[in-house]
Amino acid sequence: MPKKSLEVLTESMFYVLMAFWREEKCGAEVAAFVEEKTGGRFRLGPATLYTLLAKFEKEGYLSPSQVEGRKRTYRITPKGRAAYLGEVERLRRCLADAQSEGGFLP
Repeated sequence: MPKKSLEVLTESMFYVLMAFWREEKCGAEVAAFVEEKTGGRFRLGPATLYTLLAKFEKEGYLSPSQVEGRKRTYRITPKGRAAYLGEVERLRRCLADAQSEGGFLP
């Protein structure tokens, strides 16, 4: 049975939503946040980033808070917060499963 498109977030989706957790941001600020948060391990290209921002806006996870020319600033919505927290919980369960199998050191 196919999953809903946003039922499980990809790594890029997860970090984009994380970027909005504390404050509103524009796309460039999101990209900088993700690169800094991951120590450069993960970088979002412009095509991926702006595709995700548009998708999240369409799905109601983000809403624009300010538009200045081509620059758009977004805020996370309650639906976006719920999706982010749901993914955090899913990842916690995955780690707990791995730990119960000795899959990593505590």
